[in-house]
Amino acid sequence: MARLLSALSVVALAVALDQAIKHLVVGTMQLGEAIEVLPFLAIFHARNEGIAFSLLDGFHGLGLAAISLIVLGFVGWLWWNTPADRRLTQFGFAIIVGGAIGNLIDRVSLGYVVDYILFHTPVWSFAVFNLADAFISVGAALILLDEFVGHRRKRTEAGREPADS
Repeated sequence: MARLLSALSVVALAVALDQAIKHLVVGTMQLGEAIEVLPFLAIFHARNEGIAFSLLDGFHGLGLAAISLIVLGFVGWLWWNTPADRRLTQFGFAIIVGGAIGNLIDRVSLGYVVDYILFHTPVWSFAVFNLADAFISVGAALILLDEFVGHRRKRTEAGREPADS
């Protein structure tokens, strides 16, 4: 029960942070407005009507919401079937789910996702994204890291087991 409450707390915190920042951006900035934070980083109010990196742009919001729900269900199933001792993977799934819910709230309530983080140089810029997208990406990286470290650990432990006499 404590594991479930802890995981749900991480999800709730991720959703709350994501939504609070999005409301701040929407409430204080015009669409397309940029605030330079660093020479390579700006807060840039944008709308994403597609999915990650504006893929499927133009696909209707409810269709993308349905796709998001299916993916969220699959991620939930993977998470539920992950052993409790895989803490890094558990945390990774929690922030992925929190990020996905944050973007799903936008998609259902607004018909698009509010994006606001822009990495750029004078000649190049990365896609505009948000904290929810960062949670999803970092969560996936944590799961992959845990898989590789866990796999390597299992191989090392298997190599150290005493041989049968």
